[in-house]
Amino acid sequence: MSDAGSAAGSGSVEGTPRIAAKAVGKRFGDLQVFKDINMTIGEREIVTVVGPSGCGKTTLLRCVNGLLPVSEGEIQIEGTPVTRPRQGVAMVFQNFGLFPWKTVLSNVSYGLKLDGCPKEDLRDRSMEKIKLVGLEGFENSYPYQLSGGMQQRCGLARALAVEPSVLLMDEPFAAIDAQTREILQFELLRIWEMRPTSMMFVTHSIEEAVLMGHRVVVLKGRPSSVFETVEVDLPEPRGRETLSHPQFNELREHVWANLMDEVRAAEFEVN
Repeated sequence: MSDAGSAAGSGSVEGTPRIAAKAVGKRFGDLQVFKDINMTIGEREIVTVVGPSGCGKTTLLRCVNGLLPVSEGEIQIEGTPVTRPRQGVAMVFQNFGLFPWKTVLSNVSYGLKLDGCPKEDLRDRSMEKIKLVGLEGFENSYPYQLSGGMQQRCGLARALAVEPSVLLMDEPFAAIDAQTREILQFELLRIWEMRPTSMMFVTHSIEEAVLMGHRVVVLKGRPSSVFETVEVDLPEPRGRETLSHPQFNELREHVWANLMDEVRAAEFEVN
């Protein structure tokens, strides 16, 4: 099922990984958030990252994106060290990250404009992704006119519009209701099946981590490090029936058992 301990962090992917974190650490002043993080993500792989609050999941994601520098070690994308944000890497945020004064179409086309997409192609490429995420007919709506789930669909369409080779997900469904969250989980899996890429998916939900990931990276400790990498060998494509699969329940309980004590401790921690 998994490889535990310090050796677990490297994971295993066939061929050259698209993303590689090598002995990565991050500190803010005297605070060491995480250390000695080793992990890889393949070209057609979803790796989910779970851990207790405050363990540095989002910080690690921002380091992969180049928004934050690492303090130790190195992160590489396609063999090149990450020192700043780069083309081909897109991020979907927990709080939607939409411009409230722009329509759905304008929000989705924003990244394409920054990449220098020709004007004659801009609308067609944006509309293709708007249709892909199920927002056709709402392209002229503003974010305040959309539900939370529709806003997150818009954020996903904006990320997909630039045809990323790497998709970084920062708890993308945490701010929406449970029913919509489940719908969007399966929508994202459907889209990934159509357009597979390298995806790093940070979440607090163990169930979501097992459902979405081909591997689950478990962070533990203060400072945190990779405690375990869990292989998720569930039938694909994954759908609602996956949630009742015996192996799904076994994997979810395995990850939860490893995190339970630290999650409870983090709940009562005073910063």
